[in-house]
Amino acid sequence: MKKIIALLLITFGFLGCEKDDICDAATVTTPKLVIHFYDSTTNLSKNVVNLKVIADGMSEGVVFNSSLTTDEKYLANAVSSIKIPLKTTADATKYTLIYNFGSSNASTVFTDILTFNYTRKNEYISRACGYKTIFDLNNSAGLPKAVILNNLETNTTGNWIDGITIKKYNITSENETHIDIYF
Repeated sequence: MKKIIALLLITFGFLGCEKDDICDAATVTTPKLVIHFYDSTTNLSKNVVNLKVIADGMSEGVVFNSSLTTDEKYLANAVSSIKIPLKTTADATKYTLIYNFGSSNASTVFTDILTFNYTRKNEYISRACGYKTIFDLNNSAGLPKAVILNNLETNTTGNWIDGITIKKYNITSENETHIDIYF
């Protein structure tokens, strides 16, 4: 009888065990905003030069190359697209984009401010991974414009940005471009 009770306790003990809850690195989590850059005269894809992107409240900027240890890790250089995070705790994120950052010729350094306005929705992924946030850029009357350039909704051009096109309002994946910037 003691053996049966011991066997039952062991059996129930194993039945109570769960598999390890480890979030697979390949699991898609909260997506970043994907911006692609184009030449404003030819409409062809164009690489940015020493682009530094700084979010409101940050001093250093977004890290684009984590393998570097110098300040160059904050520069998007010789790339035609970037991925930047949106705040998951607010309905707007403001970034300062500095083109040709660090140039010795100050007349070739240009700064524009972009504010992204959106709504957020949390989606359950799994117990191990938790939730991810998906974003919808504003596209309805009565809401702030989806992208505001240099703090004015009426601006269509900036100091180096000649135009902005929203390609996709729903930000659910990093596998597609959401915003096109012409310069």
